[in-house]
Amino acid sequence: QVQLVESGGGLVQAGGSLRLTCAASGRSFGAYTMTWFRQAPGKEREFVAAITWSGGSTTYADSVKGRFTISRDKAKNTMYLQMNSLKPEDTAVYYCAAGLAPLRRDSRNGYAYWGQGTQVTVSS
Repeated sequence: QVQLVESGGGLVQAGGSLRLTCAASGRSFGAYTMTWFRQAPGKEREFVAAITWSGGSTTYADSVKGRFTISRDKAKNTMYLQMNSLKPEDTAVYYCAAGLAPLRRDSRNGYAYWGQGTQVTVSS
């Protein structure tokens, strides 16, 4: 059974940094794409970043390019999201997810497994 567990969220001032962690278990993720999405109150869940587990190819939403970095540690079965220069508009619940070769990395439909989320709040 696949389990994805996020951690690392919290309250930070604008301009600050946080690192989110997604611990993955339950299967081999070699053929999978791993991703971070976020959902702010009253808004749709939106794509943040994705990485292929095997080759480490990355994709980012325009809103976070240059500020966020996605990475993974195969040995630890863990994915990270380093978030720098945080803005109040980054406030959301952040979810990690895993999908087997999604057609579109930025679509929720491509990901079968989801974590419970971790809250990130950026104060101005």
